[in-house]
This record gives sequence, structure tokens and C-alpha cells, in this order.
Amino acid sequence: MLSRSCFNLLNLDDCSVADRARIPKLMNVPGILTDFDGGEEKGGFEVALASSPGVTNGSRRIIVANQLPVKAFKDEKWCFEWDKFALDTLILQLKDGLPSDLEVIYVGCLKADIELNDQDEVANFLWEKFRCVPTFLSLDLINKYYHGFCKHYLWPLFHYMLPVTPSHGVRFDRSNWLAYVSANKIFADKVYEVINPDEDYVWIQDYHLMVLPTMLRKKYSRIKVGFFLHSPFPSSEIYRTLPVRDEILRALLNCDLVGFQTFDYARHFLSCCSRMLGLDYRSKRGYIGIDYFGRTVTIMILPVGIHMGQIQNVMSLPDTGKKAKELKEKYAGKIVMLGIDDMDMFKGIGLKFLAMGQLLEQSPALRGRIVLVQITNPPRSRGNDIKEVEEEVKKIATEINRKYGEPGYEPIVCINGPVSTQEKIAHYAISECVVVNAVRDGMNLVPYEYTVSRQSSSNLDKALGLGDGQRRKSMIVVSEFIGCSPSLSGAIRVNPWDVESVANGMFSGSMMNELEKELRHEKHYKYVSSHDVAYWARSFDQDLKRACGEHYGKRCWGIGLGLGFRVVALGPNFRKLSVAHIVSSYKLTKSRLILLDYDGTMLPEDKLDKAPSEEVISILNGLCSDPKNIVFIVSGRGKDTLSKWFSPCPKLGLSAEHGYFTRWSKDSDWESRPVPADLDWKKVVLPIMEKYTEATDGSSIEQKESALVWHHLEADPDFGIWQAKELVDHLESVLANEPVVVKRGQHIVEVKPQDVSKGLVFQSLLASMQSKGKSPDFVLCVGDDRSDEDMFESIASSLDNKSLSDHTEVFACTVGQKPSMAKYYLDDPSEVIKMLQGLSTASAAMQLPPKSPVHQAAAASVDDHSIDKSPTSFV
Repeated sequence: MLSRSCFNLLNLDDCSVADRARIPKLMNVPGILTDFDGGEEKGGFEVALASSPGVTNGSRRIIVANQLPVKAFKDEKWCFEWDKFALDTLILQLKDGLPSDLEVIYVGCLKADIELNDQDEVANFLWEKFRCVPTFLSLDLINKYYHGFCKHYLWPLFHYMLPVTPSHGVRFDRSNWLAYVSANKIFADKVYEVINPDEDYVWIQDYHLMVLPTMLRKKYSRIKVGFFLHSPFPSSEIYRTLPVRDEILRALLNCDLVGFQTFDYARHFLSCCSRMLGLDYRSKRGYIGIDYFGRTVTIMILPVGIHMGQIQNVMSLPDTGKKAKELKEKYAGKIVMLGIDDMDMFKGIGLKFLAMGQLLEQSPALRGRIVLVQITNPPRSRGNDIKEVEEEVKKIATEINRKYGEPGYEPIVCINGPVSTQEKIAHYAISECVVVNAVRDGMNLVPYEYTVSRQSSSNLDKALGLGDGQRRKSMIVVSEFIGCSPSLSGAIRVNPWDVESVANGMFSGSMMNELEKELRHEKHYKYVSSHDVAYWARSFDQDLKRACGEHYGKRCWGIGLGLGFRVVALGPNFRKLSVAHIVSSYKLTKSRLILLDYDGTMLPEDKLDKAPSEEVISILNGLCSDPKNIVFIVSGRGKDTLSKWFSPCPKLGLSAEHGYFTRWSKDSDWESRPVPADLDWKKVVLPIMEKYTEATDGSSIEQKESALVWHHLEADPDFGIWQAKELVDHLESVLANEPVVVKRGQHIVEVKPQDVSKGLVFQSLLASMQSKGKSPDFVLCVGDDRSDEDMFESIASSLDNKSLSDHTEVFACTVGQKPSMAKYYLDDPSEVIKMLQGLSTASAAMQLPPKSPVHQAAAASVDDHSIDKSPTSFV
């Protein structure tokens, strides 16, 4: 079905917000609104249904995650409570970073299978008591969406593991992908039920819901939505193997803000956008942004933190102190190293055990004195890969304990979780060193929790017999492949694949002198305590509001079908150029100046044959044949090339090398700009460009009479951009005292004399026309890249300083929807040709001799007789 915005694309009529549908009550069944009047008891539930998840005044935060932060258990009837100590409590804890009076709504699945006839009542109860909106997924859908696509396909892929063989990972299954899309659609429907799109902000969590932004944006073009990826984002070489790579990338680009744990993950995402979608990013005032059809998608880099208060509260519990005392007595006289990991293939538990064996082999004196306690949380999915990991871990631990153990001593102590939070904190408190050896992990907060647990606590200090003035210490051995590694500058970073390196790290961590441990602990604690989960949530919320600041300053409409949908957003005065409008103005004017760029404007960038087509030559000749027109091609190309290509257009003006050379017609001579004739700077620039060309496969140098241009269109996209930036910096440093400018354009770096630009071409032509008493009353200027912005800016300045009359019809038009000084745009060169054809046709029609009265009468007679006016001639 066509959207409303498709009915008038030329005028870009915006969807009015006044007639948007609102859902005032909870929609339990599609198409049916339930309307509750008060409390009632039904099916074992005592539910007060005084309020409903309808829209309210003021903004709210809608947190959408795979699972709700509530526990469900059944004791005659379903009971629920906040799950404060679960693995996924982050979405509950982030509320601490938001204003206390701000309403927070949670949308997600329950960790229990609710029968169909109980679902409505459960949904109402969760809304009333917890402001939670459950998404009820069938068991079959969960198996395909979560276990099939998320955990067995996306999770390994995002952790850099490709399913090279059927036995080495799960390959792409389209039925699982369709289940993923269907599940995301169910989440979207639940968001629709509660959202006020004009006020509320939506915050989507993690890779389970990566296509949800497209569904929300399709429903509400100005929805305020952010996404945070808690897992790694793989390099483009890994990500590009994903058969639905474009759909997921475009879905994330339908957000206003996309957050990542580290710069590496953000860099990989930006690289994928560049290589697969051709999108470049800009960095401004510390923010990274991608322009996506007129909308700026902000990229945020901020690692998550932990909830300080929750850990400190657990540290103060008597049970925690009691457990810590028991553990201290159990491991009396031993150096305790600790590992806490989920049971999955990326946590490197087996590699950690091998490193422990290597440590004991290299340091016999540590045998009987050092112990590695490994707590393993239950796996979050099921499959053969989990079984293989469990068997490997068990086998390695058994072998090391057999080889280096003795009665009353086991080097590796395995504890199969789950364990209580109190027991986990107690283990942290008695451990000299924590070892996090994951081969790839999004963040991993174990080192943060360990650091806080080792800080002073009256309860734990008493249980462990520590004095009040005793300085605290801790040591961390951390894999360099996890998200928290960059923030832990005092940790011992190791390559988890290098067993010997990990063993050396464990030795250093356990044997380091006390003062060094104290200093490193203080450094880590200062960072962890100031960058907690509240800081993370507050920062994300502030950036999301900033990213959505321009929503209502732009005109928006949707284009594309399915997951290819996106919103085009334009400034209030930036609109598509209507052919009918410009032709109407064209016919009413008598002195016209038409300035046209060539490459990318009249010719597609990807066309190999750059010469103009017969159609283009014909249109240009049609425009030039009108005595009211002055038509110029304003290009960066050399004069010889332009002379050759446009020789069939004798009346066409040419401006070559961005205006360094100008020729009014084929019969006139080339004129050059009055700039310094000394081009000795070329002797410096050319060798530098040649070095970059040799080092950058696919690049080339174009030598012009006045300029040198380095092209990187055919080079690797990322490397080409990188080299272009380096080349600009290099050239600017060596040419600081030369009368030249170094400019980056679309896939080019150009060095040219100062006082040469397309903007000066317009000023020169305008002055020449005015000196002949033919001041233009119509100006058309069309271009596609940065050099053409000089013309647009010069035209705007001429209007401001009255060089152009206020009555002049001005059409400054860029090609492509992007930020521009131009007021109008056309989508591509084909639309430019179509518009110029309309002007050429109008000129031809106006130059036809007027018909005599006799001819007009005869024509009218013929017309009258050619129409059969009988009713039977109409259908």
C-alpha cells in the first residue's frame, strides 16, 4: 500500500501529525481495544486496572530488550518480581541514570512460558505493577529466532567465527531469518501499543532486535530511537558474509543514535557502511555522524559500567561476610586466582586452564601454593558446540589436577553455576587476581565487579580480618580481545591464544609486589566508580536527545519496501526541483544564465565512457540556440578534453579546471584567470602524489595545466579515504608558503592556485553580462560535489549584496539528497537531463514563428472535424 507521502513527491508534502492514530488502551488482540473500568479478580489474579498503557503527556523512555527484567514463578497463580541479580539486569539498572520523575517502560519477553489463556491477564498485571509490556512468542518461534538465528548464527558471526564447514558452526537458514524478522515485528507491535511518537524515546538493546528500527521508522517517520550493541561488531570481511547484511545495516541506520562498546566495533560498522552502502561519515565537535538520506545517524562509543550500589549492598550483607570467611579458611595459605565466565566457546576457559598448567610446569615452587577457582555460569543456549566446550574444559581440568594435584590440593577448582551474588562477591573478595581470558567478548564486566568487591567494606574487612587503614589491592589479567580491556590501563593484557603469554601474565599478577597492586587497584577503582551504569545510561540518553534535536526542523517522507525502507529528511527550504515550476519561470524571463557541472551531474559517476551522449549534445544545442540563453559547462576537467567532447556545440561556453580557463564559444579564444604564473609548486607536489599512487592500488594522477589531481575512486574505499586524508595533511605541510590550495573532493585530492574556483566563474560571468546591459533575470546552476558548492554560495552572496535583483528567478540545484547551499535537488543525472530537456523543448516552442489567422482557422477546422462528438465515441 502506498504511504500518504507518496502522493505528492514534487511538493514533498509532509505527513501531518494531527491525524495520527492514537491507541488509548492496551491492545490484547489485533484490532480489539480492551477498555477496563476498574479492578477485578480473574483467574487467580488480583489486578487493579485503573490505568492502561496509553499515551501520556511528557516524554518517556521505552526500553526494548529480548527479555524483561522480571522473574516469573507460579504458586497456584503467576507471581512476578524484579530480577535484580540476573545476568541481564542492565536494562533495569540503567534507570538510575535517568531523571527520577521520568517514566520508564520495558518491552520484552518473559523467562517463563505463559499459557495462552493467561497471557492477557499477565500482560495487564505486568503493566499495572511494573510498567512492563510482555511479548509472548511461541516455543517454535523462540527456537528459530533466539536459538536458531541469534545464538547459533549471529552470535558466532559477530564473534568472528564463520561456519566454514557444517560441523564448524551453523550456516545461514532463511527460515530462521524469517523467524527473526517475525519476532522483531511482534516487538514492534508491542511498542506501537504504548508509544507516543511525538514525545517518547525508544532505546533498543542488542543484536536480537536489529531490524526493529526499520519497523518503527516505517510506522512513525519522526520516531526518536536509539540502539546499543552490547556484543562485538565484526570487521567488514566477516560481516559481508552475512546474506542479509544490507537489511541489517539499513535497519541500524534507521536509528538516530547507534552505540558501541569500543572504537574498534564502531570503526567496523562505519567500514561496513562505507564498503557496502557507499556511505561516508563525518566527525564534528567530537561526534561521529553518517548522513543517510538527509538524516544524520550519530555513532556513540561508550562502554557500559556496573551498578556500584548493588555490589556495595551485597558486600554489606552478613551472608556475604560469612561466605568470604569460609572461603578464606578453605584456601588458607594459598594464592587464589579467580575466573567467572559463561559456558560458551568464546570465553577461552580451556585456554585459561592450559595456561594454568603451563604456569605450574614453569614454576614448580607454585605447586600446592596457587589455585585457580573457575565459576561457570550456565550456557544461554544449547547445542553441540556447548557440549564440546564442556567436555574439553572438564578433560583439561582433570588432566591438570591429576598431573599437578596432591591429596588435599587441586590446582583447578571448577564450580558449576549458577551461584548466588553473595557467593560471587565473596570469591572476588578473597582472590588475589582475576583472569578474564575470552577470545572475543563484547564487554565483560567481571573485572569491574572484582575491582569494586576488593575495595574497603566494614563487613568484609571484619570477616577477612583486615584493618581499617590497610590499603586495598587487586590484580587483573585480561584478554586484549574484550571490550573492557582499553579502559583497564593497569591490567596485564594478554593474547588468549598465546598460552605461554597468559601463563606469564598469571605469574606476574600473582607475584607482583604489594605497592604495585595497590596503585593499580586505585587507578581501576577510580575509573570504574566514575563510569558506572548510571553514567552510561545518562550519557546515552543525552546523546539520543541531541541526535533527535532536528526532527521537526525537516520535512520527511518514506521510500522503499520491506526492510529496505528508509526516511528521506530534508530542510524546510530544500525541495525537489519541479520541472513544471522551472519551465514556467523559464518562459517568463528574457536574460538567462545556465551553469552546468558535467561529471556526476550530466554523466553518472560509474559510466566508463565519459564523453557526452548524442542526447546531451542535442539538449545543449537546443538551449544554446535560444538567444536569451548563455550556457556554460563549468568543470574540473582540462580544456583540451572539454574542447574535444563539446566541439559539436559551437555556441556552448566552457570553463575548464574549475574556472582557470574560460571560453565563451567554440570560435572564441581561451582566457585564463589572472593568477601568478609560477607553477613551480608542481615539482614538489607531483613526486608526493606519485608515492601515494604507488602505495595505493587503483589510484591515479591527473595532470592539468593549472592543477594536479589525485584520484582514488577505484581504490579500496577505506584505504582510499585514509590515504586521501594523509595526502592532504602531507601536502598542506609542504605547501604552507605557496599560493595554492589543497582540497578534498569526491574521491579526489586537488592542488590548484588560489583565487580559482567555480564561485569565481559565476561572479566573472555575472559581471560580464551586467557590463553589456544584460543582467540575468534567470539563473540555473546545477552541480553535484563540493566544488559546486562554491557556485551555490557565490549565488547566495550575490542575492544578499544585491548584485542579483530580488526579482531574479534563481534555481541552485544539487544532484543527490545531501546537505547543500542549494535550495533544490534532483536525485540523479537522468533527472537533470530530463529537466534540461524540458527547458530545451520550451525554447524550441517559443522560437517557432506565430501562425497566421488563416492557418489557425484551418487548424481549428481540422481539429473540430477530427473529434467524433457522438456519445458513442466515449467509453
